Amino acid sequence: MQGYLDFEKPVAELQGKIDELTNLGESGGAVSIEEELGRLRTRADDALADIYSKLTPWQKTLVARHPQRPHFLDYVHELITEFAPLAGDRKFGEDEAILAGFGRFDGQSVAVIGLEKGNDTETRIRHNFGSARPEGYRKAVRVMDLADRFNIPVLSFVDTAGAFPGVDAEERGQAEAIARSTEKCLAIGVPMLAIVIGEGGSGGAIAIATANRVLMLQHAIYSVISPEGGASILFKDAGKAPEMAIAQKITAQDLLNLKVIDGIISEPVGGAHRHRESVMKSTKVEIARFLDDFANMSRDQIIDQRADKYLQIGRNLG
Repeated sequence: MQGYLDFEKPVAELQGKIDELTNLGESGGAVSIEEELGRLRTRADDALADIYSKLTPWQKTLVARHPQRPHFLDYVHELITEFAPLAGDRKFGEDEAILAGFGRFDGQSVAVIGLEKGNDTETRIRHNFGSARPEGYRKAVRVMDLADRFNIPVLSFVDTAGAFPGVDAEERGQAEAIARSTEKCLAIGVPMLAIVIGEGGSGGAIAIATANRVLMLQHAIYSVISPEGGASILFKDAGKAPEMAIAQKITAQDLLNLKVIDGIISEPVGGAHRHRESVMKSTKVEIARFLDDFANMSRDQIIDQRADKYLQIGRNLG
């Protein structure tokens, strides 16, 4: 059924039965079906809770990629007012995989940067499925520079399988653009929060996620390479992606244990795509907490905290 992942098949089958009975009741059947509907709904809820209580890393990858999962522009629409996006990198052109600009969060001025995947065929093509070219990262640097100049906090929303690997991107300096963006994240003297809302893939994610605080949604993933890509390299078989996902430690829970990220934003049973409003509220709380925590820190303190955070990751993993 549409919207259900393969491992959610038991829930999809129960929902199909619920829909059939509901339609039967609406057609004016003489037999009361409310009791049976109640039992089926309870079974469906229990089945979904059971599935989501023991998701494997590969299943979490599929949830993170769910096409109905909220994307960057959904968060902007719900959490940011007066959003004014900037276009172009002042060097080559515009890249719509990365959107960046300024707006207000609860009345406070913020710079907002995000990777947008798109929600349908037209927008996915326009945003290149969230895979940015060099001009996208240079645009992010441009916005971070402006935020730093005017003392405006930066909010970054990460959702990409990775930077675009095409020839044109390499010709225009993809690696250098990613490095410059990562460098800028470390250098700015204003607070920066990064939230991995879906996929955090490779340098394409790190370029806008090297922040003072990094959070992940409960079923998001963050990795140096996709499970399929890693399996193709190490096992010569992309079909071993589920095994690779386990070995990579890409889940929010694994990365919190490794102290690579700083916290997890919970998702209700069934994932963010089923509970958009709840996830938006939880995200809003975390953004407000971050801005409050860093409100009275000096520029030097902000830069030092960020540097210490990433040096500590090396010490923890070493």
